[in-house]
Amino acid sequence: MPVRTAVIGYGLAGQVFHAPFVHHDDAYTLDIVVTGNDERARRARETYPGVTVLPDVAALWERASELDLVIVATPPETHVDLAATALDAGLHVVVDKPFAPSSEQARGLVEKARAAGRILTVYQNRRWDGDFLTLRELVDSGELGEVHTFESRFEWWRPGGGRGWKATTDVAAGGGILFDLGTHLIDQACQLLGPVEDLWADVQGRGTDTADDDAIVVLRHAGGARSRLIMSALAALPAPRLHVHGSRGGFTIWGLDPQENALRGGARPGDPALGVRDEAQWALVGTRDDQRRIEPVRGDYGQFYSGLAGAIAGTGEVPVDPNDAVGVLELVEQAHRMTGWS
Repeated sequence: MPVRTAVIGYGLAGQVFHAPFVHHDDAYTLDIVVTGNDERARRARETYPGVTVLPDVAALWERASELDLVIVATPPETHVDLAATALDAGLHVVVDKPFAPSSEQARGLVEKARAAGRILTVYQNRRWDGDFLTLRELVDSGELGEVHTFESRFEWWRPGGGRGWKATTDVAAGGGILFDLGTHLIDQACQLLGPVEDLWADVQGRGTDTADDDAIVVLRHAGGARSRLIMSALAALPAPRLHVHGSRGGFTIWGLDPQENALRGGARPGDPALGVRDEAQWALVGTRDDQRRIEPVRGDYGQFYSGLAGAIAGTGEVPVDPNDAVGVLELVEQAHRMTGWS
């Protein structure tokens, strides 16, 4: 029997990162979308004929017995209450990143899910970027040797400032670039290089609003490696997406994984070209004297939902351990404290 699913929120996250993958995967049915925005409601009905669109969560909770899974794709300050209510209703829960505005709140949700015997996971979809999957394969095969430097960046050119929760100056509401992009970069670094012993950060608000929009976070991992993580909304020219050094060789790739832009442009899961990079954006591997270009692994955010279906069926592990997301928030909080943004 498929997993009966509701998506709360139909902005960028709901429209691009969640509803398409749930609808495409035969392990699920997309039953309900919750949005109070008339235009988004119209778009949901047109895209997914037969889906029920509800105007608010009060109407959703009245129908909780018709569901198995709730996806929380709303602004961060709403995540905790919505996820807690879904767990109380006996439902499994996916929470979009950032998991919660604080690690304390996130730990409370993890404990609530454990006590309820429900699955709780966090949508750290960038684990399934093609560039990161390719790098993990190279590291696991030993081709790069012992990795000592991991440089990773997400950068935009938005000098006019961000919108919505991403631009809010209220850290307690999950605003700013560290919560938005930093949670992806820190999660990838920890997945690749393991636990963090120490952190240094420089976090600035340089744009037209005063949210943090330009940040550098340096992690020193327990194994001795170092991650340099750069996130900015004010990058006028691009730099490498990943630039990695190991004892035997390096890995460099330019440009973001193409899945998001393709999905925004109308592509759908299952399209043959989704997640495939143009040859101009293939990776460079090797040393200064001996290098080659390689085609990156195809990115696939759908792996998150196929893994979750297995976890719900009792045949696999959750695709993202929520405790990992708690650890990421602890590092975000440490960076905020260090730079006076807490």
